[in-house]
Amino acid sequence: MEILKGTVLLLLVLAFFTLFSYKAPKGMKAMGALANAAVAAFLVEAFQLYVGGDLLGIEFLGEVGTAAGGMGGVAAAALVALALGVSPVYALLLGVSCAGMGLLPGFIAGYLVAFLVKIIEKKLPAGLDLIVTILVAAPLVRLIAKYMSPVVDATLLNIGGIISETANSNPILMGIILGGVITVVATAPLSSMALTAMLGLTGLPMAIGALAVFGSSFMNYVLFDRLKFGNRRTTISVAIEPLTQANIISANPIPIYVTNFIGGAAAGIVVALAGLINNAPGTATPIAGLAVMYGFNDPLKVTVTALICAAVGALSGFLGSIIFKNFKIRTLAELTKEESQPVQEVA
Repeated sequence: MEILKGTVLLLLVLAFFTLFSYKAPKGMKAMGALANAAVAAFLVEAFQLYVGGDLLGIEFLGEVGTAAGGMGGVAAAALVALALGVSPVYALLLGVSCAGMGLLPGFIAGYLVAFLVKIIEKKLPAGLDLIVTILVAAPLVRLIAKYMSPVVDATLLNIGGIISETANSNPILMGIILGGVITVVATAPLSSMALTAMLGLTGLPMAIGALAVFGSSFMNYVLFDRLKFGNRRTTISVAIEPLTQANIISANPIPIYVTNFIGGAAAGIVVALAGLINNAPGTATPIAGLAVMYGFNDPLKVTVTALICAAVGALSGFLGSIIFKNFKIRTLAELTKEESQPVQEVA
């Protein structure tokens, strides 16, 4: 029952943020800013605190990681404001006003107040806009973030808690669900880093996310290479970061998403059986996700599991290329040609 509950809630979160990405004003840019904020705060924390500080024992690097990890709200509010077109100084003003707040409360507050700041910038003369932003926008963004924190704790973090508990009681099934879903999300507009950061995933679920996405690099390389979605540059790029080829992925959702779910689910089973953990939220990304795993587990065990995930990913990519070899796909050349065609005006 808990597995079903956690899965349904996870799918509802994905549906909401996918809808936000496509329908909210500048939603796609906002979600990109959220993913970048996770990079700026959580990846620095993961590398410096868990690898440099804990694994290598360098105290100063641990301090760097701790400092960065506590700035999630600052990064989210500032970057989303920048993405929405707020001037850099006002964007940073909103960010620092969210010091001590979590990633998602900072994101929500920054997103909402950014529209107000843009109006202030446009309507008021230079100098006066600064005073009004300081007096109105700065306290408002923190007020919103403050009151959003318990809401986030009661919803998204609660979902993350349910998923974590379920993973402990039935790790293989949760490995299939989480591995498949997070790997598909990694190729969709909603970043896998942003999703796992919002849910606050740690332990086995975060390990599944990190290594499933790592394995997807090999899977997508093989799939793109064999189905000839694009050129060599395209194939390498999608292996490093799937969202760099968002136009190809969105034009061919069925073969790419289905293959990614299969490969991610298989990698999730491998990680679940290995019993690895990852206590750095938001690290569902190929290179960094693998690196931080060494800070929480036996290095040999991480290496062996990662190699198996890579092999499973490559095999899944090969399998996907066979399943969809006769499927009608749209290549990079076709998409480029469509974009270059002039729009026909109606007389």
